[in-house]
Amino acid sequence: MRTKQNYQILTFHTTTAAMAMEDYCHEQKIPGRLIPLPQEISAGCGLAWRMLPGEYEQEKDRIEKSGIVIESNIIIMI
Repeated sequence: MRTKQNYQILTFHTTTAAMAMEDYCHEQKIPGRLIPLPQEISAGCGLAWRMLPGEYEQEKDRIEKSGIVIESNIIIMI
């Protein structure tokens, strides 16, 4: 059984924005991955970017520079 842990979850209004975040993060070597939107969240397009909170803190300036519109940015345990 997998232990739950806190993750930084970025949600998007559109699938296009979620996929753009995936492309941008891969190009910039920003850790994380695209996931289906967790059930605990009801927002956006159904996709989210997941990363560890500490990684987000290190990379948030570069993520903001991407120009990709993020609908919400929360930490949840999944």
